[in-house]
Amino acid sequence: MSHDDLPRIAEYDGPVGGWGSAKGMAAVGRVAKAGPGALETLAHQNKAGGTMCSSCAWGKPAQPHAAEFCENGAKATLWDLTTARCGPDFFARHKVSELVTWSEYDLEREGRLTHPMRYDADQDRYVETTWQEACEAIGAELRRLDPKKVTFYASGKAGLEASYLYALFARCYGHTNLPDSSNMCHETTSVGLKQVIGSPVGTCVLEDFEHCDMILHVGQNPGTNSPRMLHPLQQAAKRGCHIVAMNPLREKGLLEFANPQSPLQMTVGAPTEIADSYLQVRTGGDIAALTGIAKHVLELEETEGSVLDHDFLTRHCHGLQDWMDWVAATDWTRLERVSGLTRKQMRHTAVCYARSKAVIGVYGMGLTQHVHGSDAIGALVNLLLLRGNIGRRGAGCSPVRGHSNVQGQRTVGITEKPELVPNDTLRDLFGIEPPSEEGWNTTAFVRALLEGRAQGFVGLGGNLARAVPDQDRVAQAWGRMPLTVHIATRLNRTHLMPGQSSWILPCLVRAEEDMQDGVNQQVTIEDSFSHIHASIGKRSPAAEHLKSEVAIVAALAEATLDANPKLAWADWTADYARIRSLIEATYPDDFHDFETRMTQPGGFYRGNPARERDWQTDTGRANFTVPRDLDATGLGDGADLFRLMTLRSNDQFNTTIYGMSDRLRGIEGDRMLVMMSPEDMRELGIQAEERITLRGPDGDARQVAGLRVIPYDLPRGCIAGYFPELNPLSPLDRHDMVSDTPASKGIPVRIVADQSPSGIASDR
Repeated sequence: MSHDDLPRIAEYDGPVGGWGSAKGMAAVGRVAKAGPGALETLAHQNKAGGTMCSSCAWGKPAQPHAAEFCENGAKATLWDLTTARCGPDFFARHKVSELVTWSEYDLEREGRLTHPMRYDADQDRYVETTWQEACEAIGAELRRLDPKKVTFYASGKAGLEASYLYALFARCYGHTNLPDSSNMCHETTSVGLKQVIGSPVGTCVLEDFEHCDMILHVGQNPGTNSPRMLHPLQQAAKRGCHIVAMNPLREKGLLEFANPQSPLQMTVGAPTEIADSYLQVRTGGDIAALTGIAKHVLELEETEGSVLDHDFLTRHCHGLQDWMDWVAATDWTRLERVSGLTRKQMRHTAVCYARSKAVIGVYGMGLTQHVHGSDAIGALVNLLLLRGNIGRRGAGCSPVRGHSNVQGQRTVGITEKPELVPNDTLRDLFGIEPPSEEGWNTTAFVRALLEGRAQGFVGLGGNLARAVPDQDRVAQAWGRMPLTVHIATRLNRTHLMPGQSSWILPCLVRAEEDMQDGVNQQVTIEDSFSHIHASIGKRSPAAEHLKSEVAIVAALAEATLDANPKLAWADWTADYARIRSLIEATYPDDFHDFETRMTQPGGFYRGNPARERDWQTDTGRANFTVPRDLDATGLGDGADLFRLMTLRSNDQFNTTIYGMSDRLRGIEGDRMLVMMSPEDMRELGIQAEERITLRGPDGDARQVAGLRVIPYDLPRGCIAGYFPELNPLSPLDRHDMVSDTPASKGIPVRIVADQSPSGIASDR
């Protein structure tokens, strides 16, 4: 078969941004039926005195654009400010056993939750309740349960004030089972990056993108996941900064961008080309690719000299010689095979790196969600350290975080690790004895759930049962918990797996007024660059019965805990400035002068020792590290196994589905699909749009059937599909070896023919 006979690759013929972006926002706006105030909210979004976006955590510049929101941020705001309502009348019409068959999209389209609801098992329905009844019943159940078997989960959206109280509530109650959404994405950063440079967060600030002359962009898709990032990338490209993209899929957001705020580019002007080099690594090939680039940098030092920053390496680094010996012993043939790149491609990138004065390493979950994800971060840091590209202007490590306050929640105490929290300060402030043992992260909680040890769940946002690995097994086990509580804005599938006592507590969205004692309260969030921003909502609440996340957390704590005069839950709810004073007292170095600094344009920077070249590691230096394996997936070369990556569509944020369009990949329609290289399709005899089944390796019963095959530009042996639909294929025990982050970008699967009428599937 000739190349012309290959299936036609799905692709989008326009740039990111432009009129396509405007049409995408309009399409979601029509479905959401947002109120007229949504436009005013968007006009002030991510600006001082306005509402901070509830979608991603990209930075908020001190001098914002006229419109400082992106396509996905607009979709999130329109979705939040829908006029559709999901109240008691809806639940009276539908049993839970019916609703659980609905898609995420159809459930969310019902609109905002309006009343606190209690599950009635006899009716198999959620029924209206009162806040008093709900809090008293939940408090009584929590007092009855063993605190060590109860989990308080946070999705990454709630502001610093609610998050601080939530973490305090957990420790007062008697546990540190405080998983959050970071456990499923950037916990690899929190653990792995900290091991090598002493910081659990990135070292860059937004201004660094104005001064770099090379960006190495690894495993991250700005077009879908963080579109506002395209503005600094566009400006960098225009001034001649080399941008090297490293990703298995050719993503439109790294190819070209038409600025929706540029009249020229929206009319007759050409879009801006973003990446001048695109390296399509094999899934899990990043360690090998980064090592290959570093190997040639070392060769250039030997042949040309003056390539490495010897002064920096001598004064600031540990383990260089051991790492260099390992690199020298690693041959090019193996680097090429594991990375999927040619030696020429890696050498070209190395030459560009060696000539660049200030380099930023950007990365996302394509780097972190692997069995050896922490080693992949180490490989990127190894390369940056060679030329001193951490701790100076225009250079550094810049992980792109997901949810709008996921980094901030960690900062103020939502962590299962007691050593990350100033427990002595908590003792002094509140007269409590915080637990000293490590609690459950997300993986540990799911394991406890499957083993029957988890007894209670409180969720501060999120759709956790759908977001985790082994989704089918989790769904079967979830309802066996005695207590499930969901603080939420909309109905989702996790709510439809009720425990023996199950409650839905509806809350405000960030864009709505949060009136306490007649005053509209501000909340604060932390962006990916460790800047703290105030946010205030100005839209009328969707329903009169809604409460703020702060008010709900405080009410549950009061109903659960013994009286303690130092725990003034009602006073804290009445004035959020009192909570911020507690945060400042608990973390004085990061939050000094909190109340006066939080409203400044661009937010205030809480600092990062690694940015100042203060390496808070076990060696007191930045550490070069030798990876456990060149292949981040740890799968080796299994001939019959494909490497599955799960990812988002363009009409999606985490488990929230806004629509059925994945415009930037040229894909429309249902989400039950697999993207595959045309060469693999030809070899397997698969036609475009044919339905297949994905199964785990031999002996693994996991499978997802009915997936249509889409030809896509991917390396051989690598396939991709949507999260969370393909989560049933992700085994709980496949996670980063250091952080427990699920290995969602390297799931081993076999392709079999779709189920025949006889129910028998055959291997391809």
